[in-house]
Amino acid sequence: MLSRDQIRELLQSARTIAIVGLSANPDRPSYGVASYLQRQGFRVIPVNPNLGGPVLGEQPYPTLAAVPVPIDIVDIFRRSEFVSGVVDAALDVGAKAIWMQLGVVDEGAAARAEAAGLQVVMDRCIAVEHRLLVG
Repeated sequence: MLSRDQIRELLQSARTIAIVGLSANPDRPSYGVASYLQRQGFRVIPVNPNLGGPVLGEQPYPTLAAVPVPIDIVDIFRRSEFVSGVVDAALDVGAKAIWMQLGVVDEGAAARAEAAGLQVVMDRCIAVEHRLLVG
């Protein structure tokens, strides 16, 4: 797992964040986090097969494989049992980092991602960490 300094460096160097499980509902935590990240200058790409149109002005994609631009961070807003598949997809598209939101934990998938050279943050909110470390 990354140290606080490494998390800070990751957040300072990243530009594109794909949020897997992003909701179009402004009352959902994923929407609030995505909105915050956009205000901080990140490009946020919605990844959710259930989205019918743009979210926060960005075209959604059904899968990570469908995203047509390089991804710096894959931010996972899915239940822990879905993390392994998301990590596999992130590895396939050459993402640089995996971020599992608060309450999202999969030690095995995290170890696989780290072994493949990805940076991994688990069970932390990316918006909270950005406010604390970069803000």
